[in-house]
Amino acid sequence: MPEFATMRVYHVYILCSASGVLYTGVTNNLECRVIQHKTKAVRGFTQWYDVARLVYFEAFGDIRHAIAREKEIKGWRREKKLALIRQMNPKFRDLSTDFHR
Repeated sequence: MPEFATMRVYHVYILCSASGVLYTGVTNNLECRVIQHKTKAVRGFTQWYDVARLVYFEAFGDIRHAIAREKEIKGWRREKKLALIRQMNPKFRDLSTDFHR
């Protein structure tokens, strides 16, 4: 089997609620994971605070790098996270609207 056939992509992502609550996560299927958050299929923080708008993501080819980046971002103060989001998405648009269905 060719090596490229087994390559996976991992995403570090940030979700935002209408009230401004932020959530940072990591996944190997960004579109599916965002749908889970939007439908509240994921119990916990994002469900309780209605955090479901995808405002930022980064792709990685190695899960270890993705997890390290997720931990790095989670350790940041809110203002630094907001600055990161603004670099990619200044209007905090829901990037999941770009997913093809």
